[in-house]
Amino acid sequence: MSANWLSSIHHDGSDRYVSNLYPRLGQTVRLRLRVSHQASVHRVILRTLPNGEQRLSPMQRGATEPPAQWWESELLIDEPSVHYRFIIEAADGIWHYSAAGLSAHVPLDRTDFRILADYDSPGWPLETVFYQIFPDRFANGDPSTDPRPEEYEYRGHRPMTYPWETPPPPDQLGPLVFYGGDLPGIESHLEYLADLGVNALYLNPVFTALSNHKYDVTDYSHVDPHLGGDDALASLRRALDARGMRYLLDIVPNHCGYWHPWFQAALANADALEAEFFTFNKHPDDYASWLGVWSLPKLNYRSLELRRRIYDGSNAVFRRWLLPPFSADGWRVDVANMLGRQGETQLGQELGRAIRRAVREGRPDAYLMGENFFDATDQLQGDQWDGVMNYDGFTHPLWNWLRGYKQGAHGLAEPLRGPRWSSETMVTAWQSRLAAIPWVVACRQYNLLDSHDTARIRTIVGGNDALHRLAVALLLTFPGVPGLYYGDEIGLTDLPHVKQRGCMVWDEARWNKPLRDYHRQLIRLRRESVALRQGGFQVILTEADTIAYQRDSTTERVLVFAHRGQQPRPAGGLSLAHAGVPDGTHFVDVLGGEEIRLRDGVLPLPEVAQGALILRQVA
Repeated sequence: MSANWLSSIHHDGSDRYVSNLYPRLGQTVRLRLRVSHQASVHRVILRTLPNGEQRLSPMQRGATEPPAQWWESELLIDEPSVHYRFIIEAADGIWHYSAAGLSAHVPLDRTDFRILADYDSPGWPLETVFYQIFPDRFANGDPSTDPRPEEYEYRGHRPMTYPWETPPPPDQLGPLVFYGGDLPGIESHLEYLADLGVNALYLNPVFTALSNHKYDVTDYSHVDPHLGGDDALASLRRALDARGMRYLLDIVPNHCGYWHPWFQAALANADALEAEFFTFNKHPDDYASWLGVWSLPKLNYRSLELRRRIYDGSNAVFRRWLLPPFSADGWRVDVANMLGRQGETQLGQELGRAIRRAVREGRPDAYLMGENFFDATDQLQGDQWDGVMNYDGFTHPLWNWLRGYKQGAHGLAEPLRGPRWSSETMVTAWQSRLAAIPWVVACRQYNLLDSHDTARIRTIVGGNDALHRLAVALLLTFPGVPGLYYGDEIGLTDLPHVKQRGCMVWDEARWNKPLRDYHRQLIRLRRESVALRQGGFQVILTEADTIAYQRDSTTERVLVFAHRGQQPRPAGGLSLAHAGVPDGTHFVDVLGGEEIRLRDGVLPLPEVAQGALILRQVA
């Protein structure tokens, strides 16, 4: 028996393989495992770990649907998180198959597939394509609220509002460079966003603060007047409702601004109630702050009163903005990886669970998404964030494959640099992150190509239009919730004076219109395709410059090919026996319109130019 049959082994948490993705405690689900119908498999054993003790249960041979042979078993969901994996007894030995993949050795329990009982995350993010907006740079809807220099002083500098897209003078402090973008400006361009196809917004912070980025909040209770104030946010909510769209607010619970009344009270009096909200090594000048930045004092969640004000009280910040008239659909939590963590005090997971409870009590269908550039798997087990900004599990591996490895950190003068990752390395990174969390959580990860904190994707790929499109295709077909950064769809790049936070260009003559049309086409595909929104994920090809994967549901398949090479991948036949695709399956190229049919287990692939090829099954 050829070892090639091993690549046909597949299971994931999607509905083709698990009969009920959201079981209640005490219910039974039916699991399915797919292998080649030609494999000499004697037995398949389901390995579970009820109450910490191993159980081995023979599976039943199910339907034979060439090229697939199915194995099936019932699984009782009698714990909050039920672990399982498969042991395959074949002619060539014993194989173990867990979420981490196939191995001859016994894998660690932490690599098991997992099903969560009574999982309470909202379903609407699965139907959503987000659009991230940095409010000051999107559109100026009301110039009368623009920041003016006489309003305040910030360490010898004053705020200045410049004409749209005009570079500021080099001596102007970056956080005080304003262009007057506001919430009325966003509302006035909702038709543009609806035409693009996005159906939810993620807004960078809108609460009162001195800077343009507003992560130095001075008042959690009000929308910054320069953005239009509370009434403007309520108006935006109504306008979004009229178009069937949603939005997330961005909250900064890890730190506040130096001029927040809480911190000013703590500075003035070491015995003030608010003094316990912060960590003073020596009052008043030596205090803990975000990465040592003096203007961002870190909040200390040993204080029960702080917890009451931020999330626990009936009118706490996390709760009140989910209620009318603002009715936010959820939160993006800034630096969620650092929240409640100060040396010997490590409250991060405790706070994550408590914030989740508070948000669910306020609005059961709210989406709770955290910022985390690193390994967030401990926060993604179903009891804390619904998802995180998936830099580690999607974005960074893709960047490393497209442009070469680069890794920096605060305090490191020169980033680490290396050659482009191989296709196998990128795929291994992706799969390891998917394997470390339950499937239903993986489907809610916020995937992105870039953000206000990174270079723009078009800059990352050196302005290469084909590679930009390739990245967009992967974003909109990968498991999880896709999020676009404003202006990427028209080809914005980093600028010397404001980097990735440039003003949105509203002169259509300067748009990359074919690129925008490409976004519209793939966003429409994403929103139409059950397989892309909720289907399984199987890598079916890794070559030097090419990767391909399958997204499949019970009703549909989509095959995605991404080729980074300057020279096209030659046309030729590709065997899909290991993907379980039945002979005669008919596909259409969603970007080019050509039709392709699988014959004798082989798909006659056309030449694949630099970029992406997406094949969707035709009914």
